[in-house]
Amino acid sequence: MVSGVAGEPGTTFFALTPDRVLDAVEVGGLRCTGRCLPLRAFENRVYEVELEDERRLVVKFYRPGRWSRETILDEHAFLADLTAAEVPAVAPIDLGTGGTLSEIEGIYYAAFPKVRGRSLDELDAENRRRIGRTIGRMHAVGASRDAPHRPRVDVQRYIFEPLEVLLASGCIPEGLAPRYRDVAVRIADAAAKPLAAARVQRIHGDLHWGNILWTPDPLLVDFDDCLVGPPVQDLWLLARGNSEEARKLREDLLEGYELFREFDRSTLALCEPLRAMRIVYMSGWIARRWDDPSFPPAFPMFRNHNYWNQEYEELVQIAEALR
Repeated sequence: MVSGVAGEPGTTFFALTPDRVLDAVEVGGLRCTGRCLPLRAFENRVYEVELEDERRLVVKFYRPGRWSRETILDEHAFLADLTAAEVPAVAPIDLGTGGTLSEIEGIYYAAFPKVRGRSLDELDAENRRRIGRTIGRMHAVGASRDAPHRPRVDVQRYIFEPLEVLLASGCIPEGLAPRYRDVAVRIADAAAKPLAAARVQRIHGDLHWGNILWTPDPLLVDFDDCLVGPPVQDLWLLARGNSEEARKLREDLLEGYELFREFDRSTLALCEPLRAMRIVYMSGWIARRWDDPSFPPAFPMFRNHNYWNQEYEELVQIAEALR
């Protein structure tokens, strides 16, 4: 453990300084030039650091209390398995300590090679199929073993627990809160059985367009939220909703996916329940983090009545479609 100023991990987390970041990187023998740039991140604290050998690292300090050491090491094991199978993903490096995870003042941290790439929001059918092939390869590796310490996708974690946080926080307008709760519970009741019946495995868990970089090939990044859940979770985020356009996009993804791995198409019925679960979970996440000074400026509409009306209407439409 790196020595430093004593204090509670949460307090230290909000007060990370460049000197502390550089000290953490150098503890295993790596040498920095002193260049240290904070990168945009909410859940963790992330910095770009330059080494004397001209390599650049992205150093991630995990939010205290969120993941255990074992949970983070499950993430790292998944990334190591992907790298060994030549699936394009960015795995953490050895920090010079013989491992990929270290600790400073009660905060776990890891370092990843900096990769240059760009995000693309609009792709033609062939590039969607390329992404599908990459996801299929990732899932083939993900199914090879379990991640016993990672979260499981279920309605308890993704609806009932965040709903409890939201109702206790007072974020939802008083007149809307009972209706919001009722529609969320209806969706949970409808989703619980098919979710429990679906085959589950290691998945990315948060595979939106921002977590795919083109280098020029598609590269999967940010496995911080990797889960054990149904493979369809890694598809619906790239094709949200139940429109004809979303269904066509999913079909292009699956055309590439199924070149490498079978896909249980019956689980496509989970796309909308999973979307509803994410809506509730993400709002609960913001409510949990509201005391973090970076959150109110990032989500200025969170306590606005229109925000909650829109969330509620979205959930109602999903619930009606599930009837």
